[in-house]
Amino acid sequence: MPSLLPPSLIAVIPRCLQLVQQPVPDGLIPLRLGDLTIGHVHPMRQVLLGELWPELERRDGALCWDAEALDVEARSQRIDGVALALKERGAITGWRGERYACERPVDDPCIERGEVLFRLERAAFRFFGLMSRAVHINGFLPGARLVCGRRALSKATDPGRLDNLAAGGLTADEDLVDCARRELLEEAGVPMAISAAVQARGAMRSTRMEVEGLHDEVLHIFSLQLPAGFSPRNGDGEVSEFLTLDLETLAQRLVGGEFSHDAAAVSAFGLRHSHALADLRA
Repeated sequence: MPSLLPPSLIAVIPRCLQLVQQPVPDGLIPLRLGDLTIGHVHPMRQVLLGELWPELERRDGALCWDAEALDVEARSQRIDGVALALKERGAITGWRGERYACERPVDDPCIERGEVLFRLERAAFRFFGLMSRAVHINGFLPGARLVCGRRALSKATDPGRLDNLAAGGLTADEDLVDCARRELLEEAGVPMAISAAVQARGAMRSTRMEVEGLHDEVLHIFSLQLPAGFSPRNGDGEVSEFLTLDLETLAQRLVGGEFSHDAAAVSAFGLRHSHALADLRA
């Protein structure tokens, strides 16, 4: 842990990390594609799924989709049709028109990626408890200060909560660094000449229950040292304001629960990373 961190910040870091590393709750029904467990579904959704997805069978305590013989595109079309029907019933909200990739499970998705099984609208991932990926960027200004955005009230998830400098879901077939630089430009107005210096700082898996279903996401964490005097400007309407926080103020905001769970964990993860001192001394 970098000695530069104030005691108040060191004390809150474990809680920030614990909030996003919760076990999958008991009682959820595994969703399987063949022999692969790819998600978890709330039991109260069985009846609706049975109506809209008749080939989904209940076997051995799991919901089983025997689609191994289908190719990626055919699987994508079928499950997308189910998701659209769920949207029409009001069971899936916040439709974005963007697709995430559902991957074959691997031993550690934080260090490797599985082959794509199908692509599906991002708003459906929590309903089915599928694992997704996202990028988050901690932005550092000289003087050991972090730049954080406040999520717009129109956001489908965590409206009004504090976030990292930029963050966003990894769309299907997108490169991680390309995604990070795109989000930096769209959300914070960071020019490509500056974002070229973005540095990978590892990844962590975030799991917890939300109203929409199981949130299961690998957070790919990046760091970016910003030049003195840089003022971020949002360009996509997803951020209402930016705050520049010294470490004591950051600790206060984290203790007060003002950050989204994932953004708090990303801040904590970045500040205990082995390169944190270099980032803070930008």
